Amino acid sequence: MGKDKVTIVGAGNVGATTAHIAANRHLGDIVLLDIVEGLAEGKSLDMAEASPIELSEPRVLGTTDWATTAGSDVVIITSGVPRRPGMSRDDLLATNAGIVRDVSGKAVEHSPNAIVIVVCNPLDAMVHVAAKETGLPKHRVMGMAGALDAARFSYFLAAEIGVSVEDVKCVLMGGHGDDMVPLPRFTSVSGIPITQFLAQEKIEKLIERARKGGIEIVNLLGYSAYYAPAAGAVKMAEAILRDKKNIVCCCAWCDRQYGVGGAFVGVPAILGKNGVEQVVELDLNQAEEAMFGLSLDHVRELVAKVEELPAR
Repeated sequence: MGKDKVTIVGAGNVGATTAHIAANRHLGDIVLLDIVEGLAEGKSLDMAEASPIELSEPRVLGTTDWATTAGSDVVIITSGVPRRPGMSRDDLLATNAGIVRDVSGKAVEHSPNAIVIVVCNPLDAMVHVAAKETGLPKHRVMGMAGALDAARFSYFLAAEIGVSVEDVKCVLMGGHGDDMVPLPRFTSVSGIPITQFLAQEKIEKLIERARKGGIEIVNLLGYSAYYAPAAGAVKMAEAILRDKKNIVCCCAWCDRQYGVGGAFVGVPAILGKNGVEQVVELDLNQAEEAMFGLSLDHVRELVAKVEELPAR
């Protein structure tokens, strides 16, 4: 068997960091593509020149040529306009929809058997765009958001409780944004409910910080986060390429599950060689169902706006 091949579309902060982490995780041959001449090539060369120091084999090839991506097993789409202070994820809708349509079509043209992971915002709507443009089976298109949101929530909890981040496991659902649905009832520290460590008031404050985690970083940096989103994308790609059957919170197609009736939305899912192999259905209580419903309504609103955009 040959090496796995991963294409990362977009050589900005998220894309380049994704390529670096994927190479260091030995996920196979990594292609970093960008339309800007020299950008992907320069960043890949910089990574290669770091390899003697890191004692790793250089595995990232930078290019502007889609033909170089042919036969990719996984395509990670990071290209798009990043968020700036004062912007919501929804503000990026029209511009990023056009970009995702373009790159999704080119990706599947050269890699018809690939599994596609979308990273750009507004996430849930962009996954819808990629799925429609590629025509791939729904289980082979997904979005990276829940892995990032769960990581943020886990970090905030670990720091507050004073435990290792390795011991915190949490579940989030719903759209990627201010109406995401963290689920404290399904969140634990080495199997111990977080309610054993924190009062409800403190948990609520940390939930709100997780919801605002993206804009907190935008306000500090002046642009979107990239280390944690890149790590989330690599986690998903690794689960797929190595058929790990990890349960990862991600944007996945739901039909009968949770009574969604057909939409891409954040849920816990088992990821393996076939992509989204199963959506894990939790027994939600009435309050959790209500929050998930509101979040799903917002996702549907964004998808409706995408559908109203003029065709290319």
